[in-house]
Amino acid sequence: MAHNVMPAPSEECQDLYERDYYTWALEQARALKERRLETLDWHNLAEEVEDLGRSEKRELRSRLEVLLVHLLKWRFQPKRRSKSWKATVAVQRLKLRRHLRDNPGLKPFVPDLLAEAYDTARIEVAGRLSTPEESQLPTACPWSFEELIDETFKPEA
Repeated sequence: MAHNVMPAPSEECQDLYERDYYTWALEQARALKERRLETLDWHNLAEEVEDLGRSEKRELRSRLEVLLVHLLKWRFQPKRRSKSWKATVAVQRLKLRRHLRDNPGLKPFVPDLLAEAYDTARIEVAGRLSTPEESQLPTACPWSFEELIDETFKPEA
């Protein structure tokens, strides 16, 4: 029985990937829809699909970073609280809940991504605080993910 071995992408296909990603992507999508397997650029398609997954993780971490920055500022700069900060917190919470609803496979990564996001947020906020305030920032995230996305949670001083 012969094995189905997919041919390597043609030089033309590889060249298109490198010089015109947009057109390459459209051509690959068309080939997939038309089930023209022999014209697919399997290697680059696999790389792109893997990158889609990584970008969803980056999106989650980025939203956590923005939320954490604003919650840390809310907690450690109470005199500077603004409607803008409150709105940013509400929007990021909503977008985080939606992102996880749309990508439930990311849930197991939340603890690690939260820790990474907190490290970044802590550095960003520390750069805006005076030395005594900066030393009060916890080294690890003081809030659970559930608290972070809870619409009613506000970290009070």
